[in-house]
This record gives sequence, structure tokens and C-alpha cells, in this order.
Amino acid sequence: MRLYEFEAANFFRQEGIPVPDFIITGSPQAAREAAEKLRGAIVIKAQVLTGGRGMAGGVQPADSPEQAEEIARQILKSSIRGFPVNQVMVVEKAEVARELYIGVTIDGLAGCPVVILSTAGGVSIEETAKTHPEMVFSRQVSISDGLSLSEAEEIAQQAGLADEEPARIAGIFHSLYQIFRKYDATVAEINPLVYTAKGEYLALDARMEIDDSSLFRHSDLQIPSEDRIATPLEKKGRQIGVTYVELDGEVGIVSSGAGLGMATMDIIGRRYRPANFLETGGGISEELLYQVMELVLQKKGLKAVFLNLLAGINPIHEGARGIVRFLQEHPTNVPIVSRVRGNRQDEIWQMLREAGVEAFTDAATEESVERLFQILERTK
Repeated sequence: MRLYEFEAANFFRQEGIPVPDFIITGSPQAAREAAEKLRGAIVIKAQVLTGGRGMAGGVQPADSPEQAEEIARQILKSSIRGFPVNQVMVVEKAEVARELYIGVTIDGLAGCPVVILSTAGGVSIEETAKTHPEMVFSRQVSISDGLSLSEAEEIAQQAGLADEEPARIAGIFHSLYQIFRKYDATVAEINPLVYTAKGEYLALDARMEIDDSSLFRHSDLQIPSEDRIATPLEKKGRQIGVTYVELDGEVGIVSSGAGLGMATMDIIGRRYRPANFLETGGGISEELLYQVMELVLQKKGLKAVFLNLLAGINPIHEGARGIVRFLQEHPTNVPIVSRVRGNRQDEIWQMLREAGVEAFTDAATEESVERLFQILERTK
């Protein structure tokens, strides 16, 4: 469950992380009043559960209450990546001398938290790691021992931050890790953590995501998880009973298991971008796969759909009937490629081929994906 920026900022402030003064409003007039209360230059920030706000005009400075009102009016009329803006954060503008990134997330391979510091703040940490890995410093953290202040200070020293800065940054880092553990977060980050012209450190942006499976331990948050499903397509996935995560790609994916789906994403990602992650779990039926096809094909900009289904506990032959029925009722020009293995696979291949699906018999996912690549190259 993703939190709004102002919610994460409140948690940060409670744990002693310095955050600029801010006021949350839902109207242009209230934004003007907030700017008058805060005084001086401010920034208006859209509150939506997605990234890319700055690029979409959702973060804008204002030099006066009148300008704050006008900017808030524009932002509150807008939507960002399909999310309507219902609230804005009116926040004091800081004079920035330097920007850093600090964050805590889960190292999925090692199965433990990892803390990350980058001397390039205010930009994508993933992009920095690719283009300037020498600017990114990380350390795995023992779940039982946690992150000590001395360990946090060592990371700051490795990053080349001099004088009293390692100790000051270590305090913020330590508090961020405590928040991460306290709320069962999967991500807690400050991007950027800025050093101001006044010699202060401030968290200018706050991001947190909480593990959905832990929400029963946090009833005090009083946030219905259904209200935080990121997109309309993800809401539909929840309604029909599948795990669906919307991504910014062009190849739709349907898999019969989480591990199979993640492996499929990695293989497709070598040359194209996945448009989603979707795994059906163990309840495949004709109706479910009909609804799955309807869901996946609603994504705009699709160039192909790849079905990777294993007929173990799942009656894939029943699911195949749903795929065929959907394609008969809703013909599409989007190429659909399938890899199906297991019980009654010959029958399934025949059914899918008769419906216009490129049904390959390759044992390995890599081989079927290579055929998908060939089809995509032909359609360019």
C-alpha cells in the first residue's frame, strides 16, 4: 500500500527527520490561505499515488499567495498518469545547496533490508545506479540486529561526505530505518534529502510503501487498502481475483504463477518492456481467463500479449476456452503468443491456434519469448 507524500512526511517528522512546514489543501482558495500562513516562497505539490509528478506539471513553485492560488487551481483540475488530483501540498521552499538520496528497501535475492545512499539526489536512483554506479552506496542490514548509527555513519563516510556530515546523515538514516521496520514497509525513501543554504538537512520528498500483508498489524493507520490500489486496471485485477501490477511497457503478460511471471518479465525485459505483471494463482477457470484477457488488453499501447501457463494444479484447458471465447467476441489486432505446458497440452495448443493465438510448443520460456521477439520485429 503506497502512502501519499504528506502521510509519509508526517511519519518522518514523528521520528525526528526534519521536514519543511507544509499544509494540505483541496481548493485553490485554501492553497492561497496556506501560502499566506507559511509566508515567503512556497511549492505546490500534487498528492497522487504515482511518480512522475514533476514531469507532468504536478510540482510548481509560487512566489506569492495569489500565484499559489492560480497554480493550485491548475493542478487540482489535472490528472497525473490517470490519477485525478484531489489534494495539494503547500510546502515551504528551501534554498538547496546539495541534494542526496537515502532509502531503505528489501533485497529480494538476499531476503533482507538494504539501505542505500547516493550523492546524486532528486533523480531516479535506478537510473543513477545504471549510469553512475560509483555514486551509489549500499549495505545489507541484519533483520535481527537492525541498522546501527555507526553503520549508517560508515556509509556516509564511504560516500565521501566530510566533517560533521556523516554523523548528521547517520541520524536521519537511522530514523528512516526505524520507520521502515515499525510500519512493515517495503520502501521508505527521501529523494532528495537536501542540505540547505542555512546549513540544515531537510527531507524534501517522502515516499513509503507498506506491505499489504502486514496491514492487520496497523489498524491505527485507518487506511482501507482498497483506496490505495494504484490504478483502475489494478482495481479490476483485485476484483476478479488475480494479482495484477500495471507497468509502463508494451508487452502484456499472463502467467499461472508468481515465480513464472517474474521470470517471464525478466526474459521479455531484455528487449521489450513488460506492460504488466499478472499471475492467476491456482483458481483458473473459463470465466477467469476470459476476464483476464479483457483486463490485459485494456492497457493502452500494447504491442503483444504473452501467455505463459503451466497445467499443474490448474485446469488450463478450461482457461483456454475462456481465452478463445473472449477472442471470438472481441477480435484484436494485438499479436497473442502462448507457451502452455502440462496436462492436455496438445488439445490446448489446437484450441488456441484455431482462435488465432501463436501457440508454441517450446519447453523453455526463453525459446517462446524469442519467437515473440521475431513476431514483434515483423510488425514494426
